[in-house]
Amino acid sequence: MTSKLLTGVAALALTTGMAAADYSLTILHTNDFHARFEPISKYDSGCSADSNAEGKCFGGSARLVSALADARSRSNNAILVDGGDQFQGTLFYTYYKGKLAAEMMNKMGYDAMTVGNHEFDDGPEVLRGFMDSVDFPVLMSNADVSGEATLADTLAKSTVIERGGEKLGLIGLTPQDTDELASPGPNIVFTDPVGAVQGEVDKLTEMGVNKIIVLSHSGYGVDQRVAANTTGVDVIVGGHSNTFLSNTSDRAEGPYPTMVGETAIVSAYAYGKFLGELNVTFDDAGNILEAKGEPIIMDASVAEDEATVARIAEAAAPLDEIRNKVVAETAEAIDGERGSCRAAECTMGNIIADAMLDRVKDQGIEIAIQNGGGIRASIDAGEVTMGEVLTVLPFQNTLSTFQVSGATIVAALENGVSQYEDGAGRFPQVAGMSYAFDVAQPAGSRISDVMVGGAAIDMDKVYGVVSNNYVRNGGDGYKMFRDAQNAYDFGPDLADVTAEFMAANGPMKPYLDGRITKK
Repeated sequence: MTSKLLTGVAALALTTGMAAADYSLTILHTNDFHARFEPISKYDSGCSADSNAEGKCFGGSARLVSALADARSRSNNAILVDGGDQFQGTLFYTYYKGKLAAEMMNKMGYDAMTVGNHEFDDGPEVLRGFMDSVDFPVLMSNADVSGEATLADTLAKSTVIERGGEKLGLIGLTPQDTDELASPGPNIVFTDPVGAVQGEVDKLTEMGVNKIIVLSHSGYGVDQRVAANTTGVDVIVGGHSNTFLSNTSDRAEGPYPTMVGETAIVSAYAYGKFLGELNVTFDDAGNILEAKGEPIIMDASVAEDEATVARIAEAAAPLDEIRNKVVAETAEAIDGERGSCRAAECTMGNIIADAMLDRVKDQGIEIAIQNGGGIRASIDAGEVTMGEVLTVLPFQNTLSTFQVSGATIVAALENGVSQYEDGAGRFPQVAGMSYAFDVAQPAGSRISDVMVGGAAIDMDKVYGVVSNNYVRNGGDGYKMFRDAQNAYDFGPDLADVTAEFMAANGPMKPYLDGRITKK
């Protein structure tokens, strides 16, 4: 009896010791925020105060502040990290560059972030200004910045922070093709992510750090490759591909977390619509015993922090100056009426589609497709303000480039005219191509005479296409574009591209040229 009792006590002591050695950590994370300080609609665009009051909006800094306070109250150890691309996407960035992002991230108490490609949109100088303003490290491992004096002594590859008495190693990662996606300048050399991450893991391990988290602005596919081809990485917090991982949603691209070997990969979509929350338990050797969680949707059930609402409203006041800025001139009124652009070739549709194609034609792109429903207004003759352009294109959509077959393009056009009778917004305005349609035929067989660059479309050929990120991701029924090759959804804002095209061709003379024919 005594022997059994002692054995039981010893076992209990051993178990207790093991439990005490386990370490729990909550990783709170965001990615691809893109200056969405104000609430957004379900389409990721601006959401009016009235809609917000009706509970129809998502995200915004004020909701994140509240959600973070709640999440931290539920955890004994928590960190907050960001997967990159805080910059670019709204007038807040146009006006403040990185200053408002720095202010809000400091307020929310971020522990670290990685550099996204959009952090380089205005060169290393603006990134450095942001880094000087934040209270946390900004990281990027897969680049040699030694030749760029602005960043050489400040942009670290990795860092170590302490939380709950344990050391956590954090490593940053950015797209290897950032030099093609942004404006980092000629002095930074970007390198392969796998070797870069392993090099930092090895350094951290030598320092005795056995819990390692990669903040990766490289996309879900690259994250899986990094996880499969490195050792010692426990968690990858993703970004860049706006990937939504979830265990409860049928719209998720994978489980949350996605396990590759012993590495847990998480990502929380984009635009502050979700706050990622991963709860990880490590053993004493730094191995993951359990990783579970789910992105928390920032909907109307999350109260907005009143002080943050007031601060964002104050920051929004000077944006009226931008909205009033004259950016172009037009010789005649440009027709962007709903009844025109959802039914036929319209002058606004031509200008927008031509602007899109003009911006990316040197990237091997031949065709532009813009949904007529994304065109929301006409522009009067005379001076054109940025506010007018934003009224025409209010959705903060970005240019998306991708490659699909001729057959897929024809399928897209068929979708575009499939609800013609209803005046549906999917009607396709185009550039670089022409087509005819016959609404007397049944939906799905209305398109004919498709020409690209003066030649009949080749159903088997792969074409380069530019559209907006809404259409590329399946909006307005364009689901055939979801599986496109080489898709990049994060180009410049469509309104900016259109304004610059109009300015360069001003005074703009609206035109119709027969690119769309109704039989």
